[in-house]
Amino acid sequence: MDNPIQIANYKIQKPEAWAGSKEDHELIDRIKDSEFSRKQIDEGRDYCYFVDKKYYTSNTENSEYVCMAYTLNEPGNLERASVSEVIVEENEVYSIHRISVLRDGVLIDKIPDTKIKVLDSENQSSGGILSSNKKINITIKDLRLYDVLILEDSRFKAFTERDFLRKEFSKYVWVSPDNYWAYGSFKFTFINDREQNIAYKKTFFRDELGNVLEPEIHHLKKGEEFVIEEKNYINQVDASREIFPFIDFATENSWKDLSNYIAPMYEEIFSKYSLKDFAPNLAEKLDEINGQDDKLQFAIEYVQNHIYYIFNADEMNGHKPREPSVTYENKQGDCKAKCVLLKVILDYIGVDSSVVLVNFHTDYYIKYYLPSLLSFNHVIVKIHYKGQEYFVDATVRDEFGLIENRGFIYFMHYLEVKPDQVLQERKSYKFPYYCIDEKVEFNVQNTTGRLKLTTTYKGNRANAMRRYFKSTNKREIIDSWNSFLFYGLNYSGDRNGTDVRNIFKDAAIDIVSDDKKLNEFKIQYTATVENPYYVDPQKNRFLMYFDRNVIKASARDFMHKDLPFWHNFDSERYEIGLYTDQKIDTQEKYTVQESTISNPYFDYKSRKKITKKGATVFIEYHPLVNLEIPQDQFEKFREDHHTIADSNFGLGIDIIEPGIVNMLKFNFKKKFK
Repeated sequence: MDNPIQIANYKIQKPEAWAGSKEDHELIDRIKDSEFSRKQIDEGRDYCYFVDKKYYTSNTENSEYVCMAYTLNEPGNLERASVSEVIVEENEVYSIHRISVLRDGVLIDKIPDTKIKVLDSENQSSGGILSSNKKINITIKDLRLYDVLILEDSRFKAFTERDFLRKEFSKYVWVSPDNYWAYGSFKFTFINDREQNIAYKKTFFRDELGNVLEPEIHHLKKGEEFVIEEKNYINQVDASREIFPFIDFATENSWKDLSNYIAPMYEEIFSKYSLKDFAPNLAEKLDEINGQDDKLQFAIEYVQNHIYYIFNADEMNGHKPREPSVTYENKQGDCKAKCVLLKVILDYIGVDSSVVLVNFHTDYYIKYYLPSLLSFNHVIVKIHYKGQEYFVDATVRDEFGLIENRGFIYFMHYLEVKPDQVLQERKSYKFPYYCIDEKVEFNVQNTTGRLKLTTTYKGNRANAMRRYFKSTNKREIIDSWNSFLFYGLNYSGDRNGTDVRNIFKDAAIDIVSDDKKLNEFKIQYTATVENPYYVDPQKNRFLMYFDRNVIKASARDFMHKDLPFWHNFDSERYEIGLYTDQKIDTQEKYTVQESTISNPYFDYKSRKKITKKGATVFIEYHPLVNLEIPQDQFEKFREDHHTIADSNFGLGIDIIEPGIVNMLKFNFKKKFK
C-alpha cells in the first residue's frame, strides 16, 4: 500500500467537505432492526439499512460519494463483498473513507484487514482499445456471515485539457436502485457547483397505480442541490417489463447551441486539409478508378480496412477531431479520426457527406434525455448519394459492396455536425433486396432422400456469413446446418437423440460465389438422408420442412410495458420443394394452406404449387424496419406473426400408403375429418 504509483490511483482519507462526515455512533444508531427490516431478512433477502449517495460537479471536477450499510446474510453476497473491483479513469482517484463491520453490536475497523492492488484493466487492453483505466482490486479478510458491512468511499475526477468537454458540460444519469434490495433509508443528492445552470428531467416515475407520469424538468443554479429520499423503500419496478425511473442531469442547453459549439471544430479541419496535400498517392488511385460508384466503394473500404481502429478512451472524452493527415500517415485512428479522413476523401471525389454523432447503446433513451453532447459515444458518416441517404460506420472492417448493397446500421437518433442542427430521427427503411434468398430441394426416391439448399445472402447477412465461413472450421459449419435441418425436417420428433452426422450422410457445404460489389454471398449445402420420412406414432409418414427462423419469436413473446418493439427483421424469400415417388394427399388442409398478410410493418405471402407426388411453397417477407412499433398497433402486429407460426412458415406433405386397405383407410379419414 506504500507504492507511490498505486497511491496516485487511490487514497485512504476522510471525505471532502461537500460530502459531509459521519461519526461511528451515528452509523451504529442508523443500523437498527425494525419490523420492515425483519420482514425482508425473514424472506431470505439481504437488507440495506441505509445508503447515502452524493454527486458533486463543478467546472474543474466530478466527484461521487457513497456511504452504505448492508447485511451479509447470503453466502453469495459475502463472497462479492470480500473481493471487489473498482475501475478508475485517467486522473480519477478512488478514496476509501471507511470499511467497517458491525458484529455483535461492536463496530470493527476493517481497513487494517484490507489488501489493495492496482492493476491495468486488462479487458480494455486489446483489439485496438487504448486506455489509461486502472482496476483497483480490494480484498477484505475475515468477513463473516451475518456481519453488517459499512462502506464509505468516493471517486474524484479532475479535468485536464483533454477533458475540455466535461469542463463545459455536465451530464449524469441517476437510475433508481436495484429492486432486489430493501432499503431502510435511501437518499441521493446532486450538488451543482458549476457556473452554468443544470437542468434535470425526471422520467418513467409512476403514480400509485403504476401509470407512468409525464416527465418533469427543473433547474439547479450554482450552489443548489437536488435531493430524493425514501424510507422503508423497495423499488416496485417490474424489471422485465418496465423501465427503471431515472433522472437525467445536464448543463442547460438546446440542441442548436450544442451543434453550433461543435461544428466549428470539424469545419476548421475540413477547410484546412485537402486530400492531394497529404495523400497524393491515394488521390491518384481514386483518379484512376472509373465510375463514381466504384470510387465511393473504394473510399469507404479503404478507411474501414486500411486504417486501423484505435479506441482511445481518454481522447473520446472530448470531441476535438484529429487532423486527417496524421490519421493517414499513422494508418490508425479512433472513430472521429476515421470519419474525418473518410469525409475528406469523399469531398475529394465530390460525394456529399457529413459527420454525425450517435450512441447505439442508449439510442432509445436519447429522445428522453436532455440535450447534451455527452449523450453520444460514437461518430459515423452520413452520405447523400443519388437521392438516397446512407450511414457508414468507418470503424467496421470486412464490409463490402456498392453503397446501396452495403450493410444497414440500425439506430434512430443522431446529431449532425453542422450549424443550427437539432436531434434528428432516422427514417424507416425497406430493403431493396432479399437479405436471405433460399431454395430448398428435397427429393425422395425409395428410402433415400437427396437434400440441397442453395442460399444467397446480401447486405449485413452477406458480411456476417462471409466472416463466419472465414473464421469457422468447415466441420463445425456443417454440424450447424445439420442441427438446423434436424429440427426443420422434424426428425427431432421421431429420432431424438440420434447423432445428426448419422442422419445427414455425406453432408457438404461450399461457397458457390462471393460478389464483392453486389455484396452477395452464395452457398450450397447437400446431403443424403436415409429413412427421410418423419413417422408419427400411428406409423403415418410425412415429408416436412419448416424453417423456424421465419417465425419471429421476439415479436410473438414481447411483453414490455414501456419499451415499444424495435423492428429490425431482414427481408427474406424461400422456395421449398418436397418431392417423393409416393402418392400424397393433395387436399390436406395444411399442405394446401396459403396466407397473405398486409401489416403496416410487413407484408407476408406464402403460395403453394401442389402435384400428385410433391409440393412447393414460395414465401416472401418484406418488413419495414428501423422503427419502433407504437403500443396501440403492436397487438395486431403480434397476431399477424402468430398467423405465420400457424403452419405458414414451411411445408408438410402426407404420404398415402400403397395398397387397397390403406386407400380405404385414407378415404374414410378424409370423409370424417
